[in-house]
Amino acid sequence: MRLNLGCGNRKVPGWVNVDKVQACHPDQVVDLEQLPWPWADDSVEEVMLSHVLEHLGEDTKTYLGLIKELYRVCRNGAKIVILVPHPRHDFFLDDPTHVRTITPGGLALFSQKANRQWIASGAANTPLGIYHGVDFSIESVNLPLDEPWRTRHERKEIADDELQHAVRHYNNVVVEFQIVLRAVKPAGSMG
Repeated sequence: MRLNLGCGNRKVPGWVNVDKVQACHPDQVVDLEQLPWPWADDSVEEVMLSHVLEHLGEDTKTYLGLIKELYRVCRNGAKIVILVPHPRHDFFLDDPTHVRTITPGGLALFSQKANRQWIASGAANTPLGIYHGVDFSIESVNLPLDEPWRTRHERKEIADDELQHAVRHYNNVVVEFQIVLRAVKPAGSMG
C-alpha cells in the first residue's frame, strides 16, 4: 500500500489518498492526529507527506505519536517522502496553520544509528529514536533554491560558500526541504 497523507486536492493515481477534509474527496477521510491510524502494522511500502507535516503535532506528545504511528504502519525499508517549507521562507512564515518546523536535523533525531553515535560521543542531541522505539534513516535531502538564488547559482554568479552563508543567514533562499526517509525494522537493527 502507498499512502498519500494529507493529500488535499493533490491526488496520486494508484495510491490511497488520505485527508481529514471530506470536501477534497480523498479515498479515505482520516484525521492523522487521531491515533491510532486505521492501517495495519507493517502494511505500507511508501508514504508521501507533501506540505502536511508542518500542519500536524502542535504539541510534542501529538507529534511524537504521529512519528510512532508512521513507523508502526511502515514495513521495513518503506520509503517516506516529506516535503515541507523551509522555516526561513515566507511560505512557512505566512501560513497561520503551520504549527511546527520540520528539518532534516529534527528528523535525524529518529535515527537510532545517529542516536548511538551521539550517545557514544557524549553529544547533547536527544536520541528520540531509541526513546520511542522507532528508527528512520535519512536517505536524501534536497534544498531547492528560490529566485534569484537559483538563477545566480546556475549561472555561477555566486560561489558555493557564499550560497551556504546565505542559506544559513537569510530568509527566502531555500523554498523547501525535500527529505526521503527509510523505515528501519526492527528498530535499531541496521540503522
